[in-house]
Amino acid sequence: MDERYQLWGGCFEEEPSAVLRRLNDSLSVDVRLFREDIRGSKAWAAELYRSGHLSEDDNKSIQQGLDIVEQEIEQELSINGRLRDPEEDIHSVVERRLREHAGEAALRLHTARSRNDQSATNTKLWMMSSLERVRSEVIHLISVLLKRAQEEINIIAPGYTHLQRAQPIRWSHFLMSYAWMFRDDVCRLEEQINRLSSCPLGSGAIAGCALPIDRKKLAESMGFKQVTPNSMFAVGSRDHIVEFLNWASLCGIHLSRLAEDLIIYSSQEFGIVEHSDQFSTGSSLMPQKRNPDGLELVRGAAGLLLGDSFSFCCILKGLPSTYNKDLQSDKEILFRSYDRLLDCLKVTSGTVSTMKVNGKKAESLLEPGMLATDLAHALVRRAVPFRRAHHLVGSVLRRAAALGVDIRHLPHREYVEICPEFGSEEELRKIFSWEASVEQYTSEGGTAREAVLSQIQQLQNWLLNYKDTCDKMQ
Repeated sequence: MDERYQLWGGCFEEEPSAVLRRLNDSLSVDVRLFREDIRGSKAWAAELYRSGHLSEDDNKSIQQGLDIVEQEIEQELSINGRLRDPEEDIHSVVERRLREHAGEAALRLHTARSRNDQSATNTKLWMMSSLERVRSEVIHLISVLLKRAQEEINIIAPGYTHLQRAQPIRWSHFLMSYAWMFRDDVCRLEEQINRLSSCPLGSGAIAGCALPIDRKKLAESMGFKQVTPNSMFAVGSRDHIVEFLNWASLCGIHLSRLAEDLIIYSSQEFGIVEHSDQFSTGSSLMPQKRNPDGLELVRGAAGLLLGDSFSFCCILKGLPSTYNKDLQSDKEILFRSYDRLLDCLKVTSGTVSTMKVNGKKAESLLEPGMLATDLAHALVRRAVPFRRAHHLVGSVLRRAAALGVDIRHLPHREYVEICPEFGSEEELRKIFSWEASVEQYTSEGGTAREAVLSQIQQLQNWLLNYKDTCDKMQ
C-alpha cells in the first residue's frame, strides 16, 4: 500500500516534489468516478479482446479482477469514506489493484488507451447518470408546485411589480410562474443530456487509436449513442461541463428567486407564508425568531453556482488545444456544483411542500388602489381609448386622495364628473370585487380560475412523460 503505483515515469530519474504532488494528486476528488473507471475499463478490455489484441484468458482475468476491485473500493468507501491508497488518481488505484488480482494481464489493459480519453469518458458516464437524478429532483419540485397550486386555487393575493402592489392574482398563478420556469430547466437539461451521449474512448492521448477497434460498438456497450468525431476535440473539450455549470447556475437563479419571494412572504410584514420547523431555524438570542435559513442558503448558493460556472470558463479561456492539466479541476467544480444544486432542489421542494399559506392574510393585503387597472378596463369596454382611460383613472386616484378616501368610497358623482362613461353606481360597484378582478384575465396564461386550471392541466399532461420518475419521488 505504501509503494506508489504510477502510470508514467520511465524516463524520470526523480520523483515529483511533495508540493507538486499535493497540487497534482486528484484521488480525493476523482475517487467518485471509480465505478465509471471500472465500467470503461471493462468495455475497453472487451473491445481489445474482440479486435484480437487481448487473449481470452487475459480478458477473463481482467473482467473478473475489475469486479473484485469494484467490490473492494465500495466496501472501503462505505467503512472509511475515502481510500488510503498512495496513488495520484483513481486510474492508478484501479490498475494497481487490478494487477494484484489479474497479474500480468492487468498490464495489457491500457493498450492504446490514454488517461486523456479515459478521464473524459469517465466524466461523461458519470454525468449521463447523475444528470438524470438532478432532472428527477427538478421534476419533483414541479409536481410539488402543481399540487399546491391545485389545492390553493381559491386564494387571491397581491401580485407585485417593483415589489409594489400591482394587481390581484390567484396565489396559484404565482406558484405556476415558477413551475413553468422549472419546466424550461428540464427541457434545457434534456437537450444537454442528448449532446452528452458522445463517447471519447478510443481517441487516445491526441491522435486517435492505432489499433483497428470499433469505436461505435465500444460506445454502445457503455450506453453512448455516438462517438466523438475528432480525437483532439474529444480529449480537450469540456463544453459538456460548461453547459452543465451554466445550466446549474440558471436553475440556481430560479431557485433563488422563488426563495426570495417566499422569504419576503414569510416576514411578519407580509405574513402570507409560515415555514415548517423542518425547514426553519431559530435565533441563539431571540427565542421568538423563526428564520427561513433553508431558503436563504438556497438564495446564497445561486451566487456560488454562478461563480463556479464563471471560474471554469476562465480556466478554459486561454488553453491551447487538446488536453492540459488545467482541465483536472473540471471534476472538482462539477461535483461541487452538482451536490450543491441537488441539496438546494431538495430543500426547496421540502420547504414548498410543508409551508402553510394564510389565505385570509393574503386577501387582507389587497387594497382598493390595486383595482385602478380594472377601472381603466371598464372605460375601454365603453369605447374610451386606453391612453385616455389611464389618465382619467389617474384623476380618480388624485381626487380620492384629496378627499381622504379610497376609490371604493369615492362618491359616484365624482366619477361621473371626471368621465360619464363610468356608468351607473351599480355598474361601478361591481368592479370593486377581488374575484371579479382576477376573473377578467381569461386569456391563455392569465390568472382567471379556468386559465390557471388550464396551466395546471398542461403541466400535468407534460408530467405524464415522467410518470415513473414522479412515482419514485413520492
